[in-house]
Amino acid sequence: MKPPRLLILNVTVNPLSITELNHYISESIDCQKCWIIAHHNLHSVYLYQRDIKMRMFYKRADIVHIDGMPLVYWARLLGYPVSREQRVTYVDWVHPLLALAAYEGWRVFYLGGKPGVAARAAERLRCQYPSLIIGTHHGYFRSDENDTVLATIADFRPHILMVGMGMPRQEYWILDNLDRIRANAILTAGACFDYIAGEIPTPPRWMGRMGLEWLYRLISEPRRLGRRYLVEPWSLLPLMIKDIQTRFLQRHRI
Repeated sequence: MKPPRLLILNVTVNPLSITELNHYISESIDCQKCWIIAHHNLHSVYLYQRDIKMRMFYKRADIVHIDGMPLVYWARLLGYPVSREQRVTYVDWVHPLLALAAYEGWRVFYLGGKPGVAARAAERLRCQYPSLIIGTHHGYFRSDENDTVLATIADFRPHILMVGMGMPRQEYWILDNLDRIRANAILTAGACFDYIAGEIPTPPRWMGRMGLEWLYRLISEPRRLGRRYLVEPWSLLPLMIKDIQTRFLQRHRI
């Protein structure tokens, strides 16, 4: 069954819960498919409007879940039945996903982070899920090392490949190497393992549920994230106006 689709801010998203996303990953493995499971938040929407390669990536994606409460709030304001449970961020998703992977015997490979960070996160995860089969490689490799990285991933034969290099580098890498990647589910995972390794402080989950996670991250990393949270959203105003006009016409169509 195809996931539900929703068009907001000129991007298509699939409003899915953690349980539903895990179901689709299980389906991709059971049916020996290769699916890209991406996500959208305000930053990715901003990049999508300005970067043709990002648009190419999302065109190839099979599922695009919502990662950002502002998108949930905006969809609900427009009258769409989107719930808080359909905002899935990796801080909340990674443990249910890896617990399921450990139970099912799925092999998971994480590519990303500074040297040593992903390996440290993997050790913590093995302690928590002793049967988890997980491999890692840092994301700070040169272009002439790309073939070696791909060979390492191929040798591991992952069911799930998590690429955590930040936007848009992770999307570029997947798009450029898609024909050489052998995995059933390819996930854009951002700084997921940085949180697990303790490199970045994890926002309190009540802030995530309230849509205030951005504020915690802004206070934690103001120089890196200031523009993303304080400047980029204003450029989306024309898209918001267009959404309002579209919904008005839909509701008053005779």
